[in-house]
Amino acid sequence: MARRWMMTATDAPLAVEEFTPAAPGAGEVVVEVAGCGVCHTDLGYYYDGVRTNQPLPLTLGHEISGTVVQAGEGAGDWLGKTVIVPAVMPCGECDLCQRGKGTICRSQKMPGNDIEGGFASHVTVPARGLCPVDTDRLAAVGLSLADVSVVADALTTPYQAAVQAGIGEGDLVIVNGVGGVGGYAVQVAKALGATVVAIDVAQAKLDAGLEAGAALAINAREHDPRSLKKAIGAFARENGLRPMEWIIMECSGTAAGQAAAFGLLNHGATMCVVGFTMDKVEVRLSNLMAFHARLLGNWGCPPDLYPGALELVLSGKVKLAPFVEQHPLDQINEVFRDVHDGKFTRRAILVP
Repeated sequence: MARRWMMTATDAPLAVEEFTPAAPGAGEVVVEVAGCGVCHTDLGYYYDGVRTNQPLPLTLGHEISGTVVQAGEGAGDWLGKTVIVPAVMPCGECDLCQRGKGTICRSQKMPGNDIEGGFASHVTVPARGLCPVDTDRLAAVGLSLADVSVVADALTTPYQAAVQAGIGEGDLVIVNGVGGVGGYAVQVAKALGATVVAIDVAQAKLDAGLEAGAALAINAREHDPRSLKKAIGAFARENGLRPMEWIIMECSGTAAGQAAAFGLLNHGATMCVVGFTMDKVEVRLSNLMAFHARLLGNWGCPPDLYPGALELVLSGKVKLAPFVEQHPLDQINEVFRDVHDGKFTRRAILVP
């Protein structure tokens, strides 16, 4: 019998229940879950009152990898394949999707938000956009199928931000907040040819950022906004990098982090908002005008970009193993608490 852990209320432990996976309809599949990553968005639903689109009770979890064990009409070619389930699945049919704007598709499905999620042994999802995984190549770089569950959000979200910002050779990229998502932002930016500056308030995360490929790590607690920008400018000059057109990837998901990142804008800069917070930030928007800068939002990642992100992992350009750790799914309540309390420096993956 399949099992899943349901969120019933914000103040109640996630409750396990046995269930029969919904039979896949046309264009759908049932995935036997190998692993599901714990994202701070999940914690937002559970602890912070962020509403899910589907009313509770609901199974959370949107970083899913696994094996297709049932397939509905039109999806038979997926049967038996190992896959990553996109965290945001556009319908593929509407005008927005047809014009390449699937991230704002109004019929998109997000596991653990619009439909049942991956903190379960099985999940029924649309087949459109599934990303096939070559497990032989995974094994060659020392990874399991469960490990690549985090590709579905922690990696592909900063990957889309990097592609959208046009990161390439010679760019100076500043990653503000180098936790789970930010650590991958460092690796992606470096893989695309940029020189990366990592900023955080936790030394352990800064050390991990250097391990991930950052050329410079700065503790934000040791700087005010002006001296922080000055320190990065000095680094750019010393290393022959552009004094302007910095690309800032804001991954902290905090009001203080977002304000600090906005303060780093210079002429021609691009700021990518990757992290999420419910808090409001007061900034001078006229800086965008005066600097002829860009401020880019970043919701999920189009499924067509997943193979490119996965290829960075399979080619060894982006490392997952040092930044993930697996835990049994039946420890979900303890893991949620510990992640929320900041006791993890790696991305937790729950394994059924």
